Amino acid sequence: MINIVGEYDDSKLLLFDVVYKMLSGQLPFYCRIIFQLSFYRLFEFTHSFFFLTNMNNLIKSYKTLTQSLHLQNPNNQLFTAQFSTSFLVTKTPKQFKKKRKPKPSPRTTPIQTEPNQNPNLERIVERDSLFRFLTKTKQYLTNQPEHVLRLDDAGKLHRELGFPRGRKVLRSLTRHPLIFQTYRHVDGKMWFGFTELMENLLAEEQSVMDEMERDRVDKVRKLLMMSAKKRIPLSKIHHCRAIFGIPDDFRDRVLKYPNYFRVCVEEDGLRVLELVDWDPLLAVSAIEKEFMVDEKGAKRKFNFPVKHGKGLDLELEDARKLNLLNTLPLVSPYSDGAKLDLWTLEAEKYRVGVIHEFLSLTLEKRAYIHNLVEFKEEFSLTKHTYQMLLKQPRAFYLAGTEMNWVVFLKEGYDGNGVLIEKDPQVLFNEKLYKYAQIQEMEQGSWDGMETQHLTRFSN
Repeated sequence: MINIVGEYDDSKLLLFDVVYKMLSGQLPFYCRIIFQLSFYRLFEFTHSFFFLTNMNNLIKSYKTLTQSLHLQNPNNQLFTAQFSTSFLVTKTPKQFKKKRKPKPSPRTTPIQTEPNQNPNLERIVERDSLFRFLTKTKQYLTNQPEHVLRLDDAGKLHRELGFPRGRKVLRSLTRHPLIFQTYRHVDGKMWFGFTELMENLLAEEQSVMDEMERDRVDKVRKLLMMSAKKRIPLSKIHHCRAIFGIPDDFRDRVLKYPNYFRVCVEEDGLRVLELVDWDPLLAVSAIEKEFMVDEKGAKRKFNFPVKHGKGLDLELEDARKLNLLNTLPLVSPYSDGAKLDLWTLEAEKYRVGVIHEFLSLTLEKRAYIHNLVEFKEEFSLTKHTYQMLLKQPRAFYLAGTEMNWVVFLKEGYDGNGVLIEKDPQVLFNEKLYKYAQIQEMEQGSWDGMETQHLTRFSN
């Protein structure tokens, strides 16, 4: 035994320790250690292993040697030797690594701190995220011939259809079996389109659009009257058509109203909608109407505080009256805001009034940041719109994330976050959301679906 191995230096004892534990079952993962040996130590290990003729004698010799060695060095154990252990695992296992907190991102950071959040309004934003695929795919498919699309082509349209990049579109389609269906075309490719139920719903929505056409025309007229030059590109109106309930073919429908609109084509081919006739009856804002009904409520809605030193020592009621001098009179959103100095109090009151009137024209009395930015030039808005809205917490509520926030008109919702006045298009959307959450139903039971239970995302 001694002639084969040589002197019992530390490296040989370490080798014996590995072999002994491997043979005695104490080293179940010995393969992991062997593969991490350097070439030299692997050669030494195999050379010694195959020349040991009697494993039982090796174990007995190891026991006698380790007993005497432990007397000299009680800490001489595997993985704690004083010599080089370059073949051992030196990286910290994953389960013992300190988990780093992800850096805050504007994409996920809430715009409101938790104590100031309104759960009911935040839930509406969650509903938008839940049904993003449904709404965007519905808009895209309705513009396709025969309302169908090849599945392979749909996988490349994650932005247009609203599903996460890198995911399969089929996964999103199966979430709404009553709305979408897949089938194999005669060309052997998989296609998807609307179900028969959804086609009936689209016909119902079309009738709603036709009935509300005059109301939508007045909304567009009011938008033009608020704009600086009384003209807005048709592409901007089309981009924000969903929040106003404007039909997809509105660019063609405006031609039926030459007394209200005129379509001009710029040199670069941009089609611009211009206002033909100013209507003073439409130039009355929602806040002005409220002021005539509830003067005190309208006065409390906005706050433009007067800057004053602490030396005045004003009581709360006195400070409120002083601030009221700044708040009133309000500036009408239908006035010419382009003539106001950009950073004056009157200009800020004008911009606040414009956003208030803009939100009052929307279906759900709310709009995303990209909807406001779309009309930045037309409404003389600045890059400080976010800070401006934060100073009016009685009138507006900001929800969502820092990158994609939503501004709510608080007067349009009750204490439970339910929209007070619901447009027929809003009622249709709620009905569509209800169908989209049902996984299956019996044939011929479309009428019975009206009694299905609404989830927490439905108002």
